[in-house]
Amino acid sequence: MRKSNYLWKSVLVVSVSLMMLVACSNKTTSENPSAPPVTTTPAATTSETTSAETKKEISISAFDRGSVATEEGSYESNRWTKWINENSPATVEWIPVDRGQAQQKLSTLIAAGSAPDLIWEYDRNYIAQLANQGAIQPIDTFIEKYSTTLKKYLEDNPELKSAMTINGKMYAITSKRSIESIANNGMWIRQDWLDKLQLKAPTTVEELIEVAQKFKDEDPDGNGQNDTVPIVFNGNAVQIMRAFFFTNENQWYLEDGQMKYGRTLDRFTDSLAFQKSLFDQGLIDREYITDSNFQRATQLWTTGKAGIYFANWSMDNEIRDLKVNVPDAKLAPLESVASKYGKNGLYQELPSNVLVAFNSTMDEDRIETAIKFLDWMLEKGWMSLKFGEENVHYKLVNGEVPQRLDSDQYRQEVAYANEYAILSQWNTKAEWIPVMAAQDPLSQEIAQAKSQALEVALKNEYRRDIAFSPDLPEVSQLIATFAPIATQIEVKIVTGGKALSPEAGMEQVRKEWKRLGGENVEKLAQEWYEKNKEFLK
Repeated sequence: MRKSNYLWKSVLVVSVSLMMLVACSNKTTSENPSAPPVTTTPAATTSETTSAETKKEISISAFDRGSVATEEGSYESNRWTKWINENSPATVEWIPVDRGQAQQKLSTLIAAGSAPDLIWEYDRNYIAQLANQGAIQPIDTFIEKYSTTLKKYLEDNPELKSAMTINGKMYAITSKRSIESIANNGMWIRQDWLDKLQLKAPTTVEELIEVAQKFKDEDPDGNGQNDTVPIVFNGNAVQIMRAFFFTNENQWYLEDGQMKYGRTLDRFTDSLAFQKSLFDQGLIDREYITDSNFQRATQLWTTGKAGIYFANWSMDNEIRDLKVNVPDAKLAPLESVASKYGKNGLYQELPSNVLVAFNSTMDEDRIETAIKFLDWMLEKGWMSLKFGEENVHYKLVNGEVPQRLDSDQYRQEVAYANEYAILSQWNTKAEWIPVMAAQDPLSQEIAQAKSQALEVALKNEYRRDIAFSPDLPEVSQLIATFAPIATQIEVKIVTGGKALSPEAGMEQVRKEWKRLGGENVEKLAQEWYEKNKEFLK
């Protein structure tokens, strides 16, 4: 779950906005008048689609990752939003929110009374917070009353119930993650740089710093200039660094049987010290602070100026662009590195995928429309949104594996549509990846690397002591207040030079935790754990 990273990022941007210019996305969120012609709209997939005259409207949030090409339109209006409205039982208005500041934006919309009907996030803590605030509503009875496909799917997958249940009621809908999205996080390294400098892939945090230092100082790209950046980030980077030290700012841990919040642990102090060391030594791009959409990081990587990428195991576009710009570049997936606490796995998600919640302002008529839309999405809509139009963007191999026909066409015309597939029944296997990819040499090279990267990402077990954080109102309310305060202190620790050491900064964090009632919340969390421990395995 991705996801305190984004709160960290969004507050971080606010913290430094008086000192630095905040990078802006080059994508517009208004409707683009140069939408694709009607002839490029995917064909209708069913003759049973509800007629336009009888369709009702709903609105749904969507992550804006800045990936809709100008020729395609915008997140609000493109070939796939039109396809959805032609084929689904509802007319949908999509409300994009910047991925790097999604929770902040959604909370602002909720406070203003203008949030969409369906609000989705990966972060169950955030959904629990909305439930405890009364911003979303329980939907148990409505699923029972109006659903067919979704109702049966949830009955067949009872392991998803705990993710959707908050305070004893169902507050969200979800579907199962496929294996590749459980892995999610990943690290990549320029193998050709390692070879040139006669280095081995790092296996510890100390070795990682040593390799990064040589990437900075020894001109690994051979252009005679001091212009390489050792490490660049995307939104998963903070979680990756925390995982080295067996901690995460959103998770609770059992320390000698006692529930403790990850952000207050000594291990968390060590993770901040590591991050600060990278920053102070210039081993990470310092402009990542204002790179809210990670566009600068992507540019550094794809132009061959970065040596290590803290990101995802699946990086099709970034690898493809790098190979186009630097054909001789060789990449290798990097396994998680060990700290003094041992070797933790890279962050891994829980089985549940995105959590789709219903705005508390929705009346029963709109709820019925939304549920019928979700039934359609789970039954048939997701396939086209993930893979495109059959025999245009993909073909089926052996009747089950969708093989991409043209990677460039898919990238421009289909990849962004994944944001709309909020429920899905897709699952894959590592060995399918080369079969699914286009068969040209570059696509196959990337696919083989991805297949290896998926195995590396899942190689080591990730520490997660309990499945979910306590969904008590007192806990979510305290954390909602505590998180931005802690983030501001953490920013000062990492970027403030000698002004604030990790140890002194963490003392401030713990004082704030205590001031806000953290000790009482820990007692409540312990009671909650004792009561629900069987449910949390």
